[in-house]
Amino acid sequence: MTTTALNGAELAILNNRVEGIVRKMANTLLRTGRSGVLNRAKDFSCCIITADCHLLAAAESLPIHVLSGPDIMARTMAEFHPNLRRGDAFFHNSPYHGCSHAADLSILVPVIDADGRHRFTIFAKAHQADIGNSEPTTYMATARDIYNEGALLFPAVQVQRDYRDIADIIRMCELRIRVPEQWRGDYLATIGAVRIGERELLALGEEIGWDRLDQFAAQWFDYSENMMDAAIRELPAGRVMGRSTHDPFPGLPPEGVTVTAHVHARPDEGRITVDLSENIDCQPSGLNLSEACSRTAAMIGVFNSLDHRVPKNAGAFRRIEVILRRNCIAGITEHPYSCSAATTNISDRVGNAVQLAMAEFGDGFGMAEVGAVIAPSAGVVSGVDARSGNAFVNQIFLAFSAGAASPISDAWWTMIDVGNGGMCGLDGVELDEIYQPLLVESRRFVTDTEGAGRFTGAPSTEVVFGPVQGGITIAYGSDGQVNPPQGVRGGGPGGGSDQFIRRKDGTVEPLPPVAQVELREGEMIIAISTGGGGYGPPADRDAAAVARDVREGYVSTDRARTVYGVVLDGQGQVDLAATETRRAEMMA
Repeated sequence: MTTTALNGAELAILNNRVEGIVRKMANTLLRTGRSGVLNRAKDFSCCIITADCHLLAAAESLPIHVLSGPDIMARTMAEFHPNLRRGDAFFHNSPYHGCSHAADLSILVPVIDADGRHRFTIFAKAHQADIGNSEPTTYMATARDIYNEGALLFPAVQVQRDYRDIADIIRMCELRIRVPEQWRGDYLATIGAVRIGERELLALGEEIGWDRLDQFAAQWFDYSENMMDAAIRELPAGRVMGRSTHDPFPGLPPEGVTVTAHVHARPDEGRITVDLSENIDCQPSGLNLSEACSRTAAMIGVFNSLDHRVPKNAGAFRRIEVILRRNCIAGITEHPYSCSAATTNISDRVGNAVQLAMAEFGDGFGMAEVGAVIAPSAGVVSGVDARSGNAFVNQIFLAFSAGAASPISDAWWTMIDVGNGGMCGLDGVELDEIYQPLLVESRRFVTDTEGAGRFTGAPSTEVVFGPVQGGITIAYGSDGQVNPPQGVRGGGPGGGSDQFIRRKDGTVEPLPPVAQVELREGEMIIAISTGGGGYGPPADRDAAAVARDVREGYVSTDRARTVYGVVLDGQGQVDLAATETRRAEMMA
């Protein structure tokens, strides 16, 4: 075996080549996926895992998909199928065996060298518009258990042998899924992505030698661990606690669920521990977290609060310990509790609780609270398209913001949620209107809903939309109305969520936070998403930035004066003397 260490240049080049393989996989999924949740929203992730089941590369992936889970899923594959061969492929979406939730149907392919040795595992996870649930949604917050949820589950089930489909598995999926042709297209896109990854990695291994590639992985992990060690050493030592509260939902306690995260930083050791064991037991709800999502959400909160240059791989993970307990809503959920919405609602509250806790270390640490999901503007629409007679099921991403402020910058507005990390895209209005019988009447940011602060959170979004012909069903589970995103270090909260139906006669009625709503032609949903929390006192914000936000219509003149202490003249320019006086009054 080659033992000569790679120099820095070689390490960087090989990292780029490996990440380039992952990007080719992602590009394949984006360009060939059939459903809008893939080809427009980009709700998928691709990565490479070592033969001993450690995450090596996950370029441009959704954090909630990959930080923890693919490693467990790869181990499950090897355990259930000890004689892996080239040409094998495996379906995996079981939240009880390492997957995030059932809707994230994944395909794993072992990379086998010419001698028959398993070298790496190629992995692609693609969120499904329909995974066979009892209701036409992939986020079934009201599911009492896995049987009520009804999803197809594949715990590392073989779907290809010798590069050919196992037809029994394909037929089973097509019979259970409401839009089989769309699903088949998404399957072909995902299998194409993993096969491209396999082809490219086989070529790289043959070019530089498998031992050299293993040497790269070992050194890259060590480098990443050293980066994480250095980042943690910048923190103060101590224990802090953060809490983030989810709104009341069906199947949850009437007061909602407060997620508690205890964070222990040990900078002298370069280690950090997140303890999630002090949370309630699993509930008769689809919001329980899978083990993968519990651990990943905690790690997201840590990464969001540290130097962003730290690579996200198994080397960096060595420095993070996440304490979970079984039968816990934010821990390890066991069968038959449902994890239908594990990637979003409670997992977002875990990530936020960790970020809020980290802000307790002092100004310059942590992050404000990212807004909640899932407003109707990011719901699952279904029905029969009256224009063609064809059935449709798809998750739309018409509008969402939710980004939180950090100690050094304003929010990334289209964060969507903590676990998404800003990686999903928003749909183009025209494309959504083409692919579903929708009419989008308006889409805008809502004035005065940003989390005020030295650095500001994103404002809320509002979308008004409905069926253009016939009717549609929209399923959603909107958190953040009762508990909007918190600010930190003196920052203010972001705007809360809300939803209404506008009847054909123009009357407007409120809608519950969790529902499947039948919209008839001429009716519209008014969907308001959450904003994001602010960081630091609003009176510390650069006055010119406040004036700019007023000119753009994001902040009113009155809010500029009362919240930020910025007084504008008749031309919208900062009145320096009046602003200084107003801010002095606020400080007093």
